[in-house]
Amino acid sequence: MLDSSQDTARPEHAPQDHPTLSKPKVGVIFANLGTPDHYDYWSMRRYLNEFLSDKRVIDYSAWLWQPLLQLIILTKRPFSSGAAYKSIWNEKDGESPLMTITKAQTAKLAQRLGQRYGDAVMVDFSMRYGNPSTKSVVRKLSQAGCRKILFFPLYPQYAGATSATANDQFFRALLEEKWQPAARTAPPYFDDPGYIEALAQSIERSYAQLDKRPDILVCSYHGVPQRYLTEGDPYHCHCQKTTRLLRERLGWADTEITTTFQSKFGPEEWLKPYTVEEVARLAQAGKTNIAVCAPAFSADCIETLEEINEEIKESFEHAGGKQFTYIPCLNDDDAHIAALAQLAEANLQGWLD
Repeated sequence: MLDSSQDTARPEHAPQDHPTLSKPKVGVIFANLGTPDHYDYWSMRRYLNEFLSDKRVIDYSAWLWQPLLQLIILTKRPFSSGAAYKSIWNEKDGESPLMTITKAQTAKLAQRLGQRYGDAVMVDFSMRYGNPSTKSVVRKLSQAGCRKILFFPLYPQYAGATSATANDQFFRALLEEKWQPAARTAPPYFDDPGYIEALAQSIERSYAQLDKRPDILVCSYHGVPQRYLTEGDPYHCHCQKTTRLLRERLGWADTEITTTFQSKFGPEEWLKPYTVEEVARLAQAGKTNIAVCAPAFSADCIETLEEINEEIKESFEHAGGKQFTYIPCLNDDDAHIAALAQLAEANLQGWLD
């Protein structure tokens, strides 16, 4: 039994040369996709290599994919991706917006969970690609005495290329722990009432600030290959349900909201409709005032700040669109933090009651 009056102590009745142990705690790791350390060529190349070498992301045969990746894609794409990151980079703090926002989310979540559980819980964050790595955060919490860890991927809708690969990396990290903590992973929360409410409130606030109500709200989700759906990935269904629940909460008609998918990569067909094409079609059909939100992203990042607010906006305006409103991700909005904290508490039941 450990002496609870201090952070570390020898087990009771242990000999003097027994190493001291940290007071047992429960760890919570909130996990996001990741970010390069900088937008220079080599930082981008390291990040893209890790990301695009993940078999959950690109599941082509390695003997076909790796030569293409190493010899062609990674010689060119770091330049274009680096320029995109540079356009949104948080120069003040020397980091990407995703990093800045994730830090803010974690600080608020740590405060909220700390108010309930005190020092019995440790809250941190990790990135699937880049830093801080999942391995380093698991090691830090284990060494701090976390004998139980809840791993919480910040992806509302489950996909093999997001939720599953984050969990994969968590389990790989556990493989290297001499004293392995008990572990749980949080399930997706695409239909959680708190998450839906936070989305609805953010849209209502944005609409209230506009002089004219948009003709339609485009819910743009990150895409995946179409075949993933037929292979059993529930992502498409989760996205459709999120949009439906959001529409029902807002009390809107079907014609006031639609679901699209962005970020297509490679030659095969991905989930449709593609956002970049659909916004152009809407403009040509006379819907020249639209709003776009990104319910699959828990924090604004390159896919929202650059792709949606620049590339997709340009496609809309080029097709005749007049008014394009991007509604930011939930980020560290209080309603979002409350929903995530409540979900974490639900998953901690039995460990911290």
